[in-house]
Amino acid sequence: MSLTQNLANKATLNTSDEIDLGKLFGILIDSRWSIIATTLLFTIVGIAYALLATPIYKADALIQVEQKSTGMPALGGDMAELFSSESTATTEIEIIKSRMVLGETVDKLNLTVVATPNYIPVIGKGLARLSGESASINISRFTLPEYAQQNGYVLTVTNSEKGQYTLANSEGREILKGRVGELVEHNGISLFVTDIHAKDKATFTLSKISRLDAIQNLQRGLSISERGKQTGILQLSMTGENRSEIKDILNDISQNYFLQNVERNSAEAEKSLVFLKKHLPEIKAQLNKAEDKLNHYRQSNESVDLNLEAKSALEVMVNVEAQLNELTFKESDISQRFTKEHPAYIALLDKRKTLLAEKARLNKRVEKLPKTQQEILRLTRSVEVNQQIYVELLNKMQELSIVKASTVGNVRILDSAQSYSQAVKPKKALIVVLATLLGGMLSVAIALLRAAFHKGVETPDQIEELGLPVYASIPLSDSQTELLKKQKGKKQLTVEQTLLSVYNPADLSIEALRSLRTSLHFAMMEAKNNVLMISGPSPGIGKSFVSVNLASVIAKAGQKVLVIDADMRKGRMETQLCTDSKPGLSDYLCGKQEFGNVVRETGVDGLDFIPRGDTPPNPSELLMHPRFKALVEWAQQNYDMVIVDTPPILAVTDAAIVGAHVGTTLLVGRFEQNTVKEIDVAKNRFEQNGIEVKGFILNAIVRKASSTYGGNYGYYNYSYDNN
Repeated sequence: MSLTQNLANKATLNTSDEIDLGKLFGILIDSRWSIIATTLLFTIVGIAYALLATPIYKADALIQVEQKSTGMPALGGDMAELFSSESTATTEIEIIKSRMVLGETVDKLNLTVVATPNYIPVIGKGLARLSGESASINISRFTLPEYAQQNGYVLTVTNSEKGQYTLANSEGREILKGRVGELVEHNGISLFVTDIHAKDKATFTLSKISRLDAIQNLQRGLSISERGKQTGILQLSMTGENRSEIKDILNDISQNYFLQNVERNSAEAEKSLVFLKKHLPEIKAQLNKAEDKLNHYRQSNESVDLNLEAKSALEVMVNVEAQLNELTFKESDISQRFTKEHPAYIALLDKRKTLLAEKARLNKRVEKLPKTQQEILRLTRSVEVNQQIYVELLNKMQELSIVKASTVGNVRILDSAQSYSQAVKPKKALIVVLATLLGGMLSVAIALLRAAFHKGVETPDQIEELGLPVYASIPLSDSQTELLKKQKGKKQLTVEQTLLSVYNPADLSIEALRSLRTSLHFAMMEAKNNVLMISGPSPGIGKSFVSVNLASVIAKAGQKVLVIDADMRKGRMETQLCTDSKPGLSDYLCGKQEFGNVVRETGVDGLDFIPRGDTPPNPSELLMHPRFKALVEWAQQNYDMVIVDTPPILAVTDAAIVGAHVGTTLLVGRFEQNTVKEIDVAKNRFEQNGIEVKGFILNAIVRKASSTYGGNYGYYNYSYDNN
């Protein structure tokens, strides 16, 4: 490959890249109105939702969980340690969300009763709120028999001024009538309505849910978190439609949690007090028994006194025994709260092991004393130990009584629940912005996808890649659209009112046909005759418009032109030339008419016309009749130009039959309607029948930014203004 070819290829690639980027921008400009409309629609929907959506409010409360809970700080020491209530925030959060705490709130606030006002679906609730006509009801009691728990009921306000209402079941049958502030009962159903704010005929749906379902609803709606790390400060929050209701619920939950905490700490002191009262008589009996033994031994041995060494050992042994007894009491309490693997339990066992070792050492020391001294020491130790234990228990019982009486718990309500005046949902500004962005992005995506999947021809380059030269690019005419509108409802018309080349000769479409006339003059020089066939791949592409206006343009140039409507199935060319459709081509081919009877003069000088005639059952067979060949031969001898308009080649075979008698064939395709594949198949169909397609006409081109910014040539960017 030569250097020149390489550079050309690179230039082509660069151009393609630029076209793609430019075309992308152009597509968005072409779709600007749909993008604006879609974005505006989404914005309006977003605004409507922001206004109509039910506002959700938030309430919160603050609770402090202290690290220790004691009845009185002055007690301190071992008693404070014994009744310390250290727990993590996670534990306290689970306690708050327990059925024990929330169940009390459900019962107190009657949350098993659900009363919902009925509105128009979707928008009714929002409209009622905006108009200040929101309905509300307060029910303090609603009980149902077991068999009717799952049923729904409808309460209808009959007289709002007097507070009268009726209650009906789901089938619409009235069950009872009542009045606000009065208890109504009937067949196991009881209802007490404390307040109603609603107009006459307003309805409410009443239902009863189980206590467990109500608790679970609270658990889902209640949010609890710890402020900071290990601060012990818990924030309780809840969201809902009713500001007053969520505030009352949070306050009740906080109070229930506080009370259960106090009761729990008080219960621990009570349990320990019961334990001590149970064992105190036993210790008293042991003390008395030890004293009796000591006195009896002293009398038997004539009051033997302990020497200095024995007294020292006794003092230490009594102290060790006292500590061991104290550990025994502590273990009885700790064993109820912790397992043996708990650090507190392990520390207690280690301390006991140390004391037992000390006790064994002291026992060995005592064994060295005389027998009498040993016995006196043993009995004296027993008395003093039991006496110390007894006194200690009496002291602890007094302390526990004080603890129980003064227990305040380790929970404090710092902030009672308050609901915020501003709704936390919906965030109106954010919703409108997101809706606008979503509308814009969605509309842009749709525009790009539509362009990506659209396969219609947009540029002559696409046609020329098939090997077909493009003879003309005809823009879509606004004047033609205006002309068609004026024709509606009118019966008597002239070519000035139906034919664009006469109605507006300066139209850009007609200028393009004049350019085609020039191109055809040179293209048909080597043709076998002066007969031109115009066909296309599909119907509705403007093939007849091109044929008749091209014929008119050529006739105005001073040539004698005959245009033949060879579409004997659906041809309507006579409407543009203001003539009758019969007799016409089909009548001639059937032998019913001769040349002179089917050729019509038109309002355009030099332009004659043969209409389609009656619709025959076999148009293709008629075109194969020798009379059609004779007609073509006669026409080419008597006219400077003969234009034959045929049906679409991909629909029927008529065009292939006509093509055998003509010298030049042109294909017409509509901008963005016919695909490259269709045009290629149509071209191949002609070639299979031995007919060469001379060129292509791209019709009804629309000025598009995607073509302009994409680098395609603007095919009708210039016009000549006679003014």
